[in-house]
Amino acid sequence: MSIGASDASDTNAISLESNTTQDGRKTWRATIPPRLIRRTIITALLLVVLLQISEWAFFRIRGLLFLIFVSWLASLALEPVVGYLQRKGWSRNLGTLTSLALLVVLALVFAVTFGQLLVVQLADLILGLPNIFDSIAEWLNNLFDLGLTSTQIAEYLSLSSEQIPQLASAVAGGLFGVVVSTVGIVFSILTALLFTFYFTAEGPKIRATVAGWLPADKQKIFYTVWTTAASKTGGFVISRLILAVVCAAASSVFFLLIGLPYWLPLGIFTGLVSQFIPTIGTYIGGAVPALIGLTESWVTGVLVVAFVLVYQQIENYLLQPRISSLTMDIHPAVAFAAVIIGALLFGPIGALIGIPIAAAVVSLIDTYAHRYEISPDIN
Repeated sequence: MSIGASDASDTNAISLESNTTQDGRKTWRATIPPRLIRRTIITALLLVVLLQISEWAFFRIRGLLFLIFVSWLASLALEPVVGYLQRKGWSRNLGTLTSLALLVVLALVFAVTFGQLLVVQLADLILGLPNIFDSIAEWLNNLFDLGLTSTQIAEYLSLSSEQIPQLASAVAGGLFGVVVSTVGIVFSILTALLFTFYFTAEGPKIRATVAGWLPADKQKIFYTVWTTAASKTGGFVISRLILAVVCAAASSVFFLLIGLPYWLPLGIFTGLVSQFIPTIGTYIGGAVPALIGLTESWVTGVLVVAFVLVYQQIENYLLQPRISSLTMDIHPAVAFAAVIIGALLFGPIGALIGIPIAAAVVSLIDTYAHRYEISPDIN
């Protein structure tokens, strides 16, 4: 007896054949046509080839994809500013162009004013890492009797004795000039600016185009989701950037006043880390300059710690509530997880962009998640 999985005329169908044994039991046997086996093998091979080609293409263009992704995040940050200018009567293209031009001018002013100093101090910092590690090891050994060596500290930081001179020579050899004059870097910057302008200026058209691919009942949902995510995420990114700039400026000035070496790169480091790495960012941003300060004198280290603690209170109670009043907030646990995941996927830059991505996801959840009242039986 034969039972086909489909029409009997289909030679590609799997058939089941039943036989009755002498003791009356039925046994079943599946018959797979050779043509179906060949088709399955060919399909599997094609899928493997397609996967390999996709992987090859992804790694070939991953730099461009990352630039597009960063440009999209930058466009979200510019969206509130462009929207404000648009409400004041500016055209969207002019508002976008003006915002980007202002950012470029500010970056150039900073590069011209502090670029050379930043490179020199950064090179000196890297060149002085062995001595800094020796001083830190000596200080820790005297305080806690740990028996540490500078080599062990470097190994804990994943820095070999060969990497430090190589990194130092790269920076000391005029990294700023190389970055500015390298065609590849310039092309990447121009590409990022172009995509940022396109995503910002053509944002409504892009939304309308994508909405046109959806059914009528889904278009309003899509538009609301996109608009909400862009608005809240853009506001969050802007508030973080403003707080980072204020913190970096205040830290740099204070480090300069107390005579802390490498005050400019350390100030920038403190500002960025304290704002874009949640919960522990403040402590990491203050611990590094404090340790370097302790290599100079215990007074310098204590002053750095005192400044970080005082500034943190000023930021928490004065600056952050005012700057972040119109933006969304993210739970520290969610933000911390976003930083860890971003760092694992994209390295240090991924850690910085992890929170904006989390902000977009949280904004969508807040918009469409349904909440119920807490039962009075639950304490």
